Amino acid sequence: LVSLIKIPVADKDGNIQELSAGQAMNRMYSDSDPAVRKQIFTEWERAWGHYAPLFADTLNHLQGFRLENYKLHGEEDFMVEPLRYNRIQKETLDAMWNAISKNKQPFFKFMERKAALMGKDKLAWYDVDAPVSVGDFKARTFTYDEAVDFINDNFAKFGPKLASFSQDIIEKGWVEAEDRTGKRPGGYCTSLPESKESRIFMTFTGSASDMSTLAHEIGHAFHSYTMWDLPRMNTRYAMNVAETASTFAETLVASATVEAANSNEEKISLLNTKLENATAMFMNIHARFLFEQSFYSERQKGLVTADRLSELMVTAQKEAFNDNLSEYHPHFWASKLHFFIDGISFYNFPYTFGFLFSLSIFAEYKKNPDGFEDKYIALLRDTAVMSTEDLVQKHLGKDITVESFWEQGIAIMAEDANAFLELTEKYV
Repeated sequence: LVSLIKIPVADKDGNIQELSAGQAMNRMYSDSDPAVRKQIFTEWERAWGHYAPLFADTLNHLQGFRLENYKLHGEEDFMVEPLRYNRIQKETLDAMWNAISKNKQPFFKFMERKAALMGKDKLAWYDVDAPVSVGDFKARTFTYDEAVDFINDNFAKFGPKLASFSQDIIEKGWVEAEDRTGKRPGGYCTSLPESKESRIFMTFTGSASDMSTLAHEIGHAFHSYTMWDLPRMNTRYAMNVAETASTFAETLVASATVEAANSNEEKISLLNTKLENATAMFMNIHARFLFEQSFYSERQKGLVTADRLSELMVTAQKEAFNDNLSEYHPHFWASKLHFFIDGISFYNFPYTFGFLFSLSIFAEYKKNPDGFEDKYIALLRDTAVMSTEDLVQKHLGKDITVESFWEQGIAIMAEDANAFLELTEKYV
């Protein structure tokens, strides 16, 4: 169905070009022209809305089967299985979301400032990830080779094993990043344990965000690489810790781009890119989690229509963003692949978990960088053999069932938000 999605976009001369879902999504979120973003978003909503009944039918049957399976195993609570799969306690998940909900204010202020820089009262959904340019600065774009070199150079500053692995998979052609029609949105990495290889899929269009995505997926591949000599049963880590290596690699690159900035204007642009990740983890993904909770609750009582799914989606987005957007994305439930993955339910909160967990690891690395790569690899190798609470206690000496653990990661990103506010003050 997604391969049938075509998004018509008019250029300055009025010529119409049809973009695939992957191409349209990248441009909708990264184009510097707000009129183009709005145009694509309007067509994006229309295209996904056209197929909404089919997507709703798919989603209802998928989650209906899952709920019936739980029921036949004597389990009425639909959160039990995702918690079990991710090897975390309910207290841990509650502590994480509570800490986030209490500490969103710095990121709301960031969004308000970003809106002001765009001459808007509030950001629309399609503005949240838009680039920011102030003064004479124009957002930098990268060739694929430039992005690879930047990633590898900064991986090398962390440790030789990560850098060597990254260079190796690029040279072997394990990354499929071509910008072409017919590709679906997003990026992913899959491992092939028999051959001890990985493959990465994404669409690289030259933005700093695309470079972060490439680093993110290489992090996934490195996680698998560190475990290839272990027994197969000791390599099946859950999704929440699966996002640890990927987000850590992404953080290394994103932090390096800010440090390498040649001017305050460039630093503002790059801080915006970093903070987009925070808003995604603390708000966008929170909305996905809230939506899925509501959907499962209603699905237990019967089928849920496409229109009702859109209502639940907007309600979740308004709660997660504290109603700080001027326009929402009703058909996000249809366009987001994660809701349709059949093997894993609640394919959302582990991203936020991995993000904050990786920030804690990054903080430890900054304190004691010497020899940290080996400690980091030791942690990754343990991710499939113990509960997450025990994993963090063993390697970081922390209790993740308390809100204070999560608040330290949020505070790191809040520092970036405050820096953004300081640097942009004179441009408002």
